[in-house]
Amino acid sequence: MAKYIILDTETTGAGEKDRVIQLGYMVLDPGKPTEIHNELCSSEVPIEIGAMEVHNITPEMIEGKPLCIEIRAYQRLIELNSPENYMIIHNAPFDIGMLEKEGFALEMKLIDTLRVAKHVFPDSEYHRLQYFRYALELYKEEESEAAKLGIELKAHDALGDVLFLKLLLSKLREAVEKQFPGMNAVEKMVALTKEPVFITKPMRFGKHKGKTIQELAQEDAGYLRWMMENMQNLDEDVRYTIRKVLEGY
Repeated sequence: MAKYIILDTETTGAGEKDRVIQLGYMVLDPGKPTEIHNELCSSEVPIEIGAMEVHNITPEMIEGKPLCIEIRAYQRLIELNSPENYMIIHNAPFDIGMLEKEGFALEMKLIDTLRVAKHVFPDSEYHRLQYFRYALELYKEEESEAAKLGIELKAHDALGDVLFLKLLLSKLREAVEKQFPGMNAVEKMVALTKEPVFITKPMRFGKHKGKTIQELAQEDAGYLRWMMENMQNLDEDVRYTIRKVLEGY
């Protein structure tokens, strides 16, 4: 039977050189107790101050710890990494990218709850995990859920974020079942993870901030074409939306 691995990492920073220093996840296996892993690990890359500010992991806390590939949590993740299982992450490219530096190559089906949320909650002001903690009132359930699982809640801790993610997953599943009746909600979330998002909200950057891409296409289509040609790091969903708008949908 398929297992569902809800995962989060904490790292030395967000750059190309940065590495994993905490790996937290829970394994949901229907009919069985929840399997929980949460371990700190060492890294030769120093922890950036900005990263410490977020996750509160200091160099002293990981001093003498084994490397990521040596901890039980990582080794168990390798055992679980098979096509019948599901990996569930919020903003998956970041965590998967960090795990790849440790030699991990994802074979599980992937559900990126950030991507799914953008599809099913398109009008949400933000799609960050902590934003949904309050917007969807997950905070009202977190203490009872943590007690049930024997988890100690800590702000921005990998396992704490996994708990919020578990609660968010339930909300997303309900939304998917409502918006796509008759479909397998889990498989639909896998599909939505791979699908680009058509953006209808106003832009938050550039000289046309506050206007939708559709409005901008009518007023200054040339600027949209300039964005496509010159902004190499343009968000994939923005790029998709511009292309669809310029094509007349």
